[in-house]
Amino acid sequence: MSEFHPVGAPYAEGLLDVGDGQRIHWEASGNPAGKPAVVVHGGPGSGLSAHSRKYFDPERYHLVLFSQRGCGRSEPHAADPSTGLEHNTTPHLIADLERLRAHLGIEKWLMYGGSWGSTLILAYAEAHPGRVSEIVLCGVTMTRPRETDWLYHGVGRLLPGPWEAFRDALPPEDRDGDLLAAYSRLLNSPDEAVRRKAALDWATWEDAVIAHESLGKPNAYTDRPSDALMAFTRITAHYFSHRAFLEEDQILRDAHRLAGIPGVLIHGALDLDSPLETPWALAKVWPDAELTIVQEAGHTGSPVMGRTVLAAIERFADPTADPAADPAADPTADPVRHGQ
Repeated sequence: MSEFHPVGAPYAEGLLDVGDGQRIHWEASGNPAGKPAVVVHGGPGSGLSAHSRKYFDPERYHLVLFSQRGCGRSEPHAADPSTGLEHNTTPHLIADLERLRAHLGIEKWLMYGGSWGSTLILAYAEAHPGRVSEIVLCGVTMTRPRETDWLYHGVGRLLPGPWEAFRDALPPEDRDGDLLAAYSRLLNSPDEAVRRKAALDWATWEDAVIAHESLGKPNAYTDRPSDALMAFTRITAHYFSHRAFLEEDQILRDAHRLAGIPGVLIHGALDLDSPLETPWALAKVWPDAELTIVQEAGHTGSPVMGRTVLAAIERFADPTADPAADPAADPTADPVRHGQ
């Protein structure tokens, strides 16, 4: 079985001016002559994590990590209420990825990410399919309205107490309306106390969902440093209250543009944030993708999910590898290939 790789330091980093007064922070590690790959973080607004380097062999991969607009070490930071979000949309992030790729002189790259990162990867790949060599996704989302409605309404049927607390933290006049838009207004309040409370209330609900999973852990969101939490909640509410700046079912509708790009979709059967129907639907319309269901895992992943991600990325580093000889083979990781 393959081992995770050491998380080394980047050999280069910088701030790339992407226009609109925005600069995104990026890091490059591994072998500059290796296979290019980029990690697209979740959130939106979580910022890059060096932890993801463990999936990439530094001898074989030229790995790029970056923080999307307004988070991590990108500037200006969304924790600052004076930082506007009007230039922080999915089309802007797609353009930023293209600018970063060109800036680093990369012709095409493997893309890896999870949760919101999977949505952004899919949207980018459909816009620029010729720039993507392979895609590996875990905790797959397309951020459709039905998905955000599930996360902030539907799953409340399993957690009525925490969901009512999430709803009732809003002013009475907003509790029966668009909860995401109401939270976005609070998170942009000129009153710092209002903003901080809304961030904590939002994160407390996210924690309740994650902790309800079999391998979930408490305080996954609320334990973040205060500025990181503020940026995460403010950006997430901004995107989700605007339907991720995507048209209805856009990613499914345009999935034909992914033809020829090999993909691996890795998803936990117990994922409460993003139910299995999302990658299942995507795999049906993306013939070059394989879906692997990890029976023990939820949205937060599991040891088996981690090994499954590693195996997929290792395989793409060596195109002669036999996919059937999967080093992460495990009875709780079930490959599903639609149309076969």
